[in-house]
Amino acid sequence: AGLGLDALKEDPPPIQLPLGVAQERYCSEQLISKQQSATSGSPHLLFCQTSGWVGSESAAVIFPDKWLGRERMGNCTSSHDGATPSRNGTDREPNESGSQRSRRVDRYSNNGEESDQFGLMSVVRVGSRVFKPRKSESGRTHLAVSRASTYDHVHNVVLTTFEGQDVLKRRAGLVGLRNLGNTCFLNSSLQCLSNTIPLTDYFLGYNYRKEINYTNFLGSKGELVTAYAALVKNLWMGDNKSIDPSIFKSSLDKFAPQFQGCNQHDTQELLAFLLDGIHEDLNRVKKRPYIEDKDCDGTNDEGDAILAWENYLQRNRSIVVDLFQGQLRSTIDCCNSAKLKMDGSHGCGHKAVKFEPFMYLSLPIPQVSAQTCTLDDCLDLFCSTEKLDGDNQWYCPKCKAHVDASKKFDLWTLPPILIVHLKRFRFDARGSRSKIKLPVHYPLKSWDLSQSLESNHGQVPTYDLYAVSNHIGDLGGGHYTAYGMNRFDDQWYEFNDSICRTTSAKAEIGHNSSAYCLFYNRVEVTHNASHPKKRSRLPLVRRQSMDRPELWPHMHLTDRQSCRDFARSSVATTGMTPQLGTIATLDENENNFNGDSNR
Repeated sequence: AGLGLDALKEDPPPIQLPLGVAQERYCSEQLISKQQSATSGSPHLLFCQTSGWVGSESAAVIFPDKWLGRERMGNCTSSHDGATPSRNGTDREPNESGSQRSRRVDRYSNNGEESDQFGLMSVVRVGSRVFKPRKSESGRTHLAVSRASTYDHVHNVVLTTFEGQDVLKRRAGLVGLRNLGNTCFLNSSLQCLSNTIPLTDYFLGYNYRKEINYTNFLGSKGELVTAYAALVKNLWMGDNKSIDPSIFKSSLDKFAPQFQGCNQHDTQELLAFLLDGIHEDLNRVKKRPYIEDKDCDGTNDEGDAILAWENYLQRNRSIVVDLFQGQLRSTIDCCNSAKLKMDGSHGCGHKAVKFEPFMYLSLPIPQVSAQTCTLDDCLDLFCSTEKLDGDNQWYCPKCKAHVDASKKFDLWTLPPILIVHLKRFRFDARGSRSKIKLPVHYPLKSWDLSQSLESNHGQVPTYDLYAVSNHIGDLGGGHYTAYGMNRFDDQWYEFNDSICRTTSAKAEIGHNSSAYCLFYNRVEVTHNASHPKKRSRLPLVRRQSMDRPELWPHMHLTDRQSCRDFARSSVATTGMTPQLGTIATLDENENNFNGDSNR
């Protein structure tokens, strides 16, 4: 049952749904809106659209309400953005032969993503386009198509999927991972990432396959990210107490051969390679331009930081950038002993400043006589000034010689999800590796980083802990476990390979000698003095793109006039590219969505 539009030879105009008739539910590459029926108890009508136009193969399909969010949408797949829908609902990539497509479909099936061979719940996947209320010239309010600036609609569709489910009985997210032989480092990392709600929602409810970059030689042509998505689906929508991650491990081994076999590895190293692999597979940039770094001298840090982020986004845009990446400022000062400055200190006065992206903070642990230290102590040591002398001298372009120098890192912008790596393993003067067992006290809630952030713009940086990767024991016989806070009951659980249980070590969370990698989510606070409200465990994740600088972490502009003013002043003062300045003329009424989902 549906509205057959196969006879249409041309694309019809965009559908305008009056707010009084339509209730916004889901919007995506295959835009879906639920329209209330006049008869109580009748099925809901789902309009499946592509890029704001009535869809091609299956224009509209009627489903009973109980199916909403539970069953797949059949052939309601987008035929735009370079993919060709097939009769079984699987997109064929451009220039892909039938045999190549067959192998790709088989791979999806083997991973459980497309075939539901494990009896998993299915979900409606949404994309980057949403309905927003707009007023027409006649004054009537309609729902118009726009590109989403956040991933909130993805979170909403995932929550709808779990509606009516006894999620704790189903053990959603409370599933162990079997040890394949010294793979506790892998299991610990995966459990921490699984409890990262925005990332998990992306793979459960977002049409991530539309963003797979099949031409990126730095990625795995989508194999790694598809295997990870299948694993996440099994962790949150299956019925097993534990699952075997061997299929995912096999895909990881191909991307990062150093993890092959059954040897023990470092959790932080695994996280770095895994997130980098997911980023490369989902990088929305198809052709990376060559961009030369600008030499900065510290006279215009705010403008230089924005320009550095713009240059970075020209080459890197993905869910990993949106979620995990912030920006550091690196400053090197010349301390040439042969030259004396006016204040009596040594140096020629030259300063080299660079703004660099980061995906996690690797913090040193202070070697103090006290029995414990705090996470702020570790951060202070990370941001302290380091002297470069002896074999580590720096080449000063002004002195034209290698000279003594000072180097310092500062936090400039912070991401929605902040991963902190505690550097517990060190090498001594003889080259021997040992573990620092000093307990580190780390906050469970409201970690305030406002005093550590050097930028004058951006979000108030307050973070809550939601996952911990632990290393127990010494180097020779160590073992990795994880703590994670479940999204549905806000209780802490311990993940020890195939075992998941309510943690009996609550007193140790926040203060122990085993914490190795800490996972924090930013707490969003509305600026309403009378009713401050926190978005518990769901940070606002802004989709980074080239044509919407108001979504960049350096500023959060609330109106288009401010965006115009920013664009003009930025071009005038920092020499930014004209592309940034054109934002003022982009889609003034936002009713005509011409956006590229890959931006």
